[in-house]
Amino acid sequence: MLDFKEGEVLYFNKPLGWTSFKLVGHVRYHICRCMGVKKLKVGHAGTLDPLATGVLIVCTGKATKRIEEFQYHTKEYVATIRLGATTPSYDLEHEIDATYPTEHITREAVEQVLQKFVGEIQQIPPAFSACMVNGKRAYDLARKGEDVELKPKLLVIDEIELLECNLPDIKVRVVCSKGTYIRALARDIGLALESGAHLIALERTRVGNVRVEECLDPRTFKEWIDAQEVKMTE
Repeated sequence: MLDFKEGEVLYFNKPLGWTSFKLVGHVRYHICRCMGVKKLKVGHAGTLDPLATGVLIVCTGKATKRIEEFQYHTKEYVATIRLGATTPSYDLEHEIDATYPTEHITREAVEQVLQKFVGEIQQIPPAFSACMVNGKRAYDLARKGEDVELKPKLLVIDEIELLECNLPDIKVRVVCSKGTYIRALARDIGLALESGAHLIALERTRVGNVRVEECLDPRTFKEWIDAQEVKMTE
């Protein structure tokens, strides 16, 4: 029996275009409907951008205290990066703002550059991110056209593997620590290849031991929860 007030941990495959906030609201609505309550504490661990898909952990009730613990779990991503062009957000949220040559880039060059990012690295987060700058979200300032200066953060990248190389596009698998921005990694890979780059697709394939194949689809969550035995509140 599921006891959402005492606390449950649910794993979702976030669809493309959904914000993490929308997914949490959707899940909360259906749990509250099922339990016959007006409110319930529900939160997620590790935000995914709207243009990313994959594993999103959602905690309910007393299990929301475990959110920080889940955020520290190792994450695995599969990212598709387009070389030769940049955007202000380092992904498809914004239009291309500059183009660069790619003729000099080879598969061997890509593989060599990728290995430079394995281990401890310093990474400057994207201006279009939820990082706080003087008490405000960086993306709010960036969207107003203000200059956003973010300090580099120390991160650990455990593995980078080149899965596909169809230049100017490359597909990589990345295993990394909390706080890694794959968009910023795409930017830095482009720079290291003496070109530019931005992210055109991103899937979080694993958090800790939870793989995307095991996750629930939020679009069929109503049917799923209606088939479960749920503890009602006294």
